[in-house]
Amino acid sequence: MDRIVDALLEKGFSARLISFSALDRFCGLRPAAELRIETNADLADLARLFDGLRFPGPDIADAALDGEDGERGERTWYFRCGGDSEEDPVFDILTIAWDAAKKSYIDENDVYPTVRVLRDGKRRDEETPLWHRLRRSGADRHRAAAEAALILSRYRGAVLDGEPETEDRERTDFLAELTAMLKRLPESAPLAAEEQRVLLSGLMTSRRPQLGLELLKACGFIAAYWPELDALDDVDHSKEFHPEGNVWRHTLETFRYRKIPDLTLSLGLLLHDSGKPIAEASGGRRFDRHAELGERTARAFLSRLGYPAARADEVAFLVRNHMMPAALPRLPLTRTQATLESPLFPLLLELYRCDESSSFKDQGGFYESCAAYRTYLRNVRNPYRSADGKKLMKRLFS
Repeated sequence: MDRIVDALLEKGFSARLISFSALDRFCGLRPAAELRIETNADLADLARLFDGLRFPGPDIADAALDGEDGERGERTWYFRCGGDSEEDPVFDILTIAWDAAKKSYIDENDVYPTVRVLRDGKRRDEETPLWHRLRRSGADRHRAAAEAALILSRYRGAVLDGEPETEDRERTDFLAELTAMLKRLPESAPLAAEEQRVLLSGLMTSRRPQLGLELLKACGFIAAYWPELDALDDVDHSKEFHPEGNVWRHTLETFRYRKIPDLTLSLGLLLHDSGKPIAEASGGRRFDRHAELGERTARAFLSRLGYPAARADEVAFLVRNHMMPAALPRLPLTRTQATLESPLFPLLLELYRCDESSSFKDQGGFYESCAAYRTYLRNVRNPYRSADGKKLMKRLFS
């Protein structure tokens, strides 16, 4: 069990996983980096139990704790005290909870049938309420959109996993219906940077980030909060090289080929072409220096949302170098060694694979780059050869 939950229980306090944390557990998903806990401990109790407690504001949580969670890495625990949240979930689906002491789920609003539809992908019938039914008429648009985007990305089941034609039709109809509902809601009070960061990280580590991103784009959320991403939809691609569509469509398509929901990789995919809207044509290159420009855009974007500097550095490495793997087999080691030495280079190769696949290209270039990287690793570990494969000494015995 989670160490923070254990600490609460050991001191006699209650601990319930709520909202997305309860749904992750119910659906058998790896927990997000943000764990949401409801407890009868008050703020003074929490402060006595945990060093470094902070108070992000009632729209987010009563208190928060940042730290490391073993092999899971960075984690933030968000606490709601007393169960009287100022910000109830907008959607019924998020009212399910998991009681850590009793080791059982609590479903006071009878949302289990809806959860089952999302988890198992069975089609809705007349007995199952729409999963996006609003709990309260006072819900505002952007917070409702944020919850809906996460639900759609993290839990949408096999309904969208059939034949491509069926999948596209289901997605188009579903997103149109949900977008129309969201647009009828009143405008939101502004979302704080931390709320935006939690939302984006949740999307990026979900099974289908592209579904939530499509919804946020359609209902105006991305234009309101993330103009760097909104600008991608204004940049056309050559159909010869990008038949999937403009830069926005290309970016969404990369997530279809992602094999691991790693946060750094996913942020790299999201932002790898963020320099194209501000790049200019030069010397036959339509988007001259877009990787370098994208690095600056990515750093500014991630900094504004409050990502740690170390995470921003990792994503910036991927964005700045995302064009290099394609040329790796032909570039001299003097130009590539610093990049090859980075522990992030395997992630860069994976970004390259997703980038190429999204444009319906074969994997030949990717495999050539992998072979060049393996050759480098073999040489750099060989005491008789330099990193570029040249012999360093003759054998003493023939």
